[in-house]
Amino acid sequence: MDLKPLVTLLAIVNPLAIVPFFIHYTQGFSGAQRRNTIWVSSFSAFVVIAVSALLGLQILEFFGISLASFQVGGGMLLLTSALNMLNAQPAEAKPSSHELQDGAEKAAMGASIAVVPLTIPLLTGPATMSTVVIYADKAKTFFQLSTLVGYGVVIALATALCFSLAQPIARFLGKTGINVMTRLMGLILAALAVEVMSDGLTKLFPVLGGP
Repeated sequence: MDLKPLVTLLAIVNPLAIVPFFIHYTQGFSGAQRRNTIWVSSFSAFVVIAVSALLGLQILEFFGISLASFQVGGGMLLLTSALNMLNAQPAEAKPSSHELQDGAEKAAMGASIAVVPLTIPLLTGPATMSTVVIYADKAKTFFQLSTLVGYGVVIALATALCFSLAQPIARFLGKTGINVMTRLMGLILAALAVEVMSDGLTKLFPVLGGP
């Protein structure tokens, strides 16, 4: 398995774009609370990716959904996420959702915000899960599937690193720098989304693949 799944996951999860949310939610936390939030959110992101890789195809089979149809739907979801990122928004964020506001209220009350909303939906959501399932189908050997799960570890480590260095990153890049990085990742993700949809459409309508 090549590095394309890892690049795609890094573009979708994009922990750099979540740094401002992490700082906002944890501004009243002690050092121990902040470290616990980093550990839980990073581990939860790995769990989401690992479960999607190991069980995603079985879930599709249970519901009788073809992978080609899922690729088209997943590609459209990725494209929507890419458009969010091109507007300097987190890939998995929903503008009309109250989850972000609810997260701020939970943090203010001292509740854990590591899983919701930091991990779901900000870091890993439907776009992340669908991407992992699509690449899981391309994993033909146990080693390739293990590599895909291993990419989840890389995502978790990248998340932990970005959150641990949240304050220095925010000072160095600033809001403008983070927005530029988010838009760049969005452009990459848009291209990957078109590729996923094209592959699915060709499977559904072989005539599109030419003679």
